Amino acid sequence: MGGQIIDTFQRTEIKYQIPKEKIGLFLGLMDPYIQLDEYGLTTICNIYYDTENSDLVIRSLEKPNYKEKLRLRTYGVPDEKSMSFVEIKKKYDGVVYKRRAAIPLRQAEIFLERGIRTFPRTQIVRELEYFRDFYHPVPRLFLAYDRRAYFGKKDPLLRMTIDHNLRYRETDLSLRSGDYGTLLSREGEYLLEIKVNGALPLEIVHILERLEMYPKSFSKYGVIYSSIQTDEARGKGEREYVYKYH
Repeated sequence: MGGQIIDTFQRTEIKYQIPKEKIGLFLGLMDPYIQLDEYGLTTICNIYYDTENSDLVIRSLEKPNYKEKLRLRTYGVPDEKSMSFVEIKKKYDGVVYKRRAAIPLRQAEIFLERGIRTFPRTQIVRELEYFRDFYHPVPRLFLAYDRRAYFGKKDPLLRMTIDHNLRYRETDLSLRSGDYGTLLSREGEYLLEIKVNGALPLEIVHILERLEMYPKSFSKYGVIYSSIQTDEARGKGEREYVYKYH
């Protein structure tokens, strides 16, 4: 299940948080139904783009019926010549639509941040241009995680990813700077996403119920943004208290 670049997706994504003590049992029960893809453990590196006022993530946290975001992604820490993926991810009425273009990293950065295109203008690139010109996005957050991806043995369109060691930074927003950052997830916690085009297979539903694993709304960018805002508010409160005390 590898080698072919897919540039459009339309599917339902169901998310779960798995504690360390359940991950081994979960994978053991799922073994008859899923297979690890050919890449094994991969580090995913992303730059999330947003407006200067973070309008996209703020709107996302309000849980509207429609939301969208833009990110620049590489698999592993890249250099300037590495291939990257510029992705628009939209969610409408519970269904995820993703459009992405494979573009050499340096060209992608120039396109997003300076509006200069040095590659063919496909339909997806036109959509990226519209998004860029409408929102005027800027780099806002680096996010990386270690991922294992699986596909269904009976249904290759069934996809499952398990992410671990989520880490982020608000400065040094270059994918070439490495995958370091502040750890987001608690030690030993995993984020599971099951991606299907229709209903979740009944055998998988039974496994999830057996392990008392239930869907949880979880946006990586949204959770990090909320955490940063909470920390800033707490720090401001502490500074004000110190000021008043003195």
